[in-house]
Amino acid sequence: MNRFPPWKYALLIIVLGVGLVYALPNIFGDDPAVQISSIRGFELEQDMVTRVEGILETHGIESRAIDFEPQRMLVRLDNVDSQSRAADILRDELDEDYVVALNLAPATPGWIRMLRAEPMVLGLDLQGGVHFLMQVDMDTARTQQLERFVTSVRNVLRDETLRYRSVRIDRNAIVAELRSPEDRETAMRVIARELDELVLESRDGSETFNVRATIDEDILEELQHTALRQNITTLRNRVNELGVSEPIIQQQGADRIVVQLPGVQDTAQAKRVLGSTATVEYRGVDEQNDPHEAHRTGRVPAQSRLYFMRDGSPILLSRTVIASGDNLVNAQAGFDQQTGQPNVVVSLDGVGARRMLEHTSQNVGNRMGVVFIEHRPEVEEVDGEEVHTTRRVEEVISAAVTREPFGGRFQTTGLGSATEASQLAMLLRAGALAAPMQIIEERTVGPSLGQDNIDQGFRSVIIGFILVLIIMAVYYKTFGLVANLALTANLVLIVALLSMLGATLTLPGIAGIVLTVGMAVDANVLIYERIREELRNGNTPQSAIRAGYEKAFSTIADANVTTLIAAIVLFMFGTGPIKGFAVTLSLGIVTSMFTAIIGTRGVVNLIYGRKKRVKALAI
Repeated sequence: MNRFPPWKYALLIIVLGVGLVYALPNIFGDDPAVQISSIRGFELEQDMVTRVEGILETHGIESRAIDFEPQRMLVRLDNVDSQSRAADILRDELDEDYVVALNLAPATPGWIRMLRAEPMVLGLDLQGGVHFLMQVDMDTARTQQLERFVTSVRNVLRDETLRYRSVRIDRNAIVAELRSPEDRETAMRVIARELDELVLESRDGSETFNVRATIDEDILEELQHTALRQNITTLRNRVNELGVSEPIIQQQGADRIVVQLPGVQDTAQAKRVLGSTATVEYRGVDEQNDPHEAHRTGRVPAQSRLYFMRDGSPILLSRTVIASGDNLVNAQAGFDQQTGQPNVVVSLDGVGARRMLEHTSQNVGNRMGVVFIEHRPEVEEVDGEEVHTTRRVEEVISAAVTREPFGGRFQTTGLGSATEASQLAMLLRAGALAAPMQIIEERTVGPSLGQDNIDQGFRSVIIGFILVLIIMAVYYKTFGLVANLALTANLVLIVALLSMLGATLTLPGIAGIVLTVGMAVDANVLIYERIREELRNGNTPQSAIRAGYEKAFSTIADANVTTLIAAIVLFMFGTGPIKGFAVTLSLGIVTSMFTAIIGTRGVVNLIYGRKKRVKALAI
């Protein structure tokens, strides 16, 4: 007799049960939703729910439900029209510190969500995702390079103890104003020696002797190419931090970058992280002058700049930058052990560490300000046309007293919440953008093309599935019906695994499932034909079943392992769509072997294994 041990039946039941639970979320669909989050990553207040409900009720929009989390809030609505209206109203009513984005929220019942069961993530060609076309601001990149050279020129002149009136940017050049022709000659010599990227020429002012420096065009072009490549690398790092699978980030033209995030769930977070140009600067605090007086009169000391703290109070900081985001090596969010407040522990490179140690050694007892700088993309309407601009936002997040000298490793405090600290650390760790970028095109691939792809893909799977069911049932009778059960379980397990792993299902991935539907019964065909051969050789039905499963196993393993190797190679060396095909093909191979060998044998043993005498097999 052929009997399965109880533990194998228990394994089958557990696997199929878990597969069914984690495949279920895919049948409930999505709710149109509006997502609200902080543009800076602040945690939302609980009263935001009441505030949003009041705004929507005032405008006659009824929400289905509101899901609140400290990081974001989802307002579920009945239809797409209500979603669009609610988004427009909330953008007008809420402050600019909040991001309001359209989203799709899974309509999975609560008891399934408690098990952390989520629906499959569909690719950009199915449910879509987000497509960004980002414009790199090369003019700002040029200005940033000039600002860095301004600081370098000042340091060179100061090291040579040359007295100068000012070093400033004049259009696309740097102008250093010296007091005598001899100082100018010396300045040109030392600047040419230390900064060979600059092209120098003499210019006489009305009362000064000037050096005009421009960046060599070849070097400037290389710097712009480097900025573009650095931005692409930074975006890849940021997308990795977001955990998006199979992203597409590539250059388009001389100053544009295409970013596609298939299956992204939190579109507002993606937009905020990708579009942010967040960095920090460390500057000494001007303790000699009154910031309130400077703010009131508008007269700011020449060596200082007027900034504002988060509470709105003015503060004077030195124009000299001690270290900036360019000097950052690593940043980790944590909590101050003494105060318990959120902080970011920063590590600087050699240059930044040397400057920081030099400054803190000379300024023990004085304060040092931490300036948070962010370029926020904005859209203005000029003469009926949308104009994309970037607004630079600067605020001092901390001005702490330097208790003792430090260099390459220290902490930044003054952050609003642990979430903000985590986001700032992520942005700094992923790398500062070499040049600001703004999103000039944003679209979600979905409703029309995506739904058509889903319908056709689903139709192809169903047609292939039904044809295989009919052929197997007609040709192999009872054993064919068992194979059909295994094939159904195989599809459920593939969907469950894709959902559990968070893999992105693309159109090529559906092709992999269709291929798996045909391949899944290959193992059963080999087993059944072997059983028929054993019966023709005169073996009893029970021994034929046993011999069929045992002798066909090596052939099945060989065939599937070679296909699995091909799928792994496709995944390792293929691009996004090819990887999607490889993932579903690999999962299909593993699940089909499980259901075809263990699953069908368990059912066959239930039907025939307990019978002492079996006269014939319905095969």
